[in-house]
Amino acid sequence: MEFLCFIKLAFTINVLSLLSFSLLAYANSPCDFPPYSTSAIPIPTPADSRRLSARHLRPTASPTFGTRGRYSDGRLVIDFIAESLGLPYLSAYLDALGSNFTHGANFATAGSTIRPQNTTLHQSGFSPFSLNVQYYQFNDFHHRSQIIRNQGGVFKGLLPNAEDFSRALYTFDIGQNDLTAGYFLNMTTDQVRAYVPDALDQFKTIVKDIYDNGGRSFWIHNTGPVGCLPYVMDRVLITAGQIDKVGCAAPFNDVAQYFNLRLKETVVQLRKDLLSAALTYVDVYSVKYDLISQAKKHGFVHPLQACCGHGGKYNYNMHHGCGSKIKVNGKEIMVGKSCKNPSVMINWDGVHYTEAANKWVFDQIVNGAYSDPPIP
Repeated sequence: MEFLCFIKLAFTINVLSLLSFSLLAYANSPCDFPPYSTSAIPIPTPADSRRLSARHLRPTASPTFGTRGRYSDGRLVIDFIAESLGLPYLSAYLDALGSNFTHGANFATAGSTIRPQNTTLHQSGFSPFSLNVQYYQFNDFHHRSQIIRNQGGVFKGLLPNAEDFSRALYTFDIGQNDLTAGYFLNMTTDQVRAYVPDALDQFKTIVKDIYDNGGRSFWIHNTGPVGCLPYVMDRVLITAGQIDKVGCAAPFNDVAQYFNLRLKETVVQLRKDLLSAALTYVDVYSVKYDLISQAKKHGFVHPLQACCGHGGKYNYNMHHGCGSKIKVNGKEIMVGKSCKNPSVMINWDGVHYTEAANKWVFDQIVNGAYSDPPIP
């Protein structure tokens, strides 16, 4: 089933709900459905990470599809969503020069969180573009795009119509970084769990603000199994008894599932509060854990290792990441190299997924099998 038609079906059944905020805009198609995306896709990304990935020289491009500026070896889930809608890949909001926003915009960044972090990017690695900042940018884009578009000429062909904002799909995939941020500050699991309700209250406020700006269709991913990610297992100490049968860190996955439980409750409440909205909750946690736990069955190998990295049990080193170089006798040598065959690896750089894994995840969710409300 074409993703576009699937979305419209969910739209009519109930009211519908991405690492960050994306906005997929209007597309001429059999289903006549538009899109827009906001980070909150993460997608693990979630999201078009061009806005922050420029600070790292990483082999993150697909020459076949031209998907540069991503923390991956190619396309992300949001790219596959755009393809299925018959749309070009979304441009980042801040990548304004030469971009065409008539088909949508991406406000996501790598390392973004729901709650603003009281640290700098240099200190923690987390983005200063938290979800509230992304909303401010969206709100500014919403209003200023119409002022500029009304000038006519070339601007009319580069910016969306006013009505596109109410006909767009708003996608969210965010929350993973909120959980890991606490662990990286040496918080206990109980302390991390304690701030989940506040994070989701802030998330709910943003969805309501977008609704007040005319948004009606929301596609919301829950967060994935963070305890199966190399950068978490390498950096946060756990005991042998806390490792599950797959090799993942059970306490971190338990917190992720708690976050997802509360997120689902939040979506249910939003349906009651926003009567004209369509909110779809998508269980990507189950999809990703199935992929990791049954990697061989699905055609993948080494599910807990990064493809692009340097050394250690998980091929991850926070000091020598993907694309990193060291100097030996005055000569630069790349140590953060890509594996030979990313197409059979799940994890790209210790944090994000490979294009092959992203495609597999998309293929599982496209037919609505992991959606709430379910799609017939």
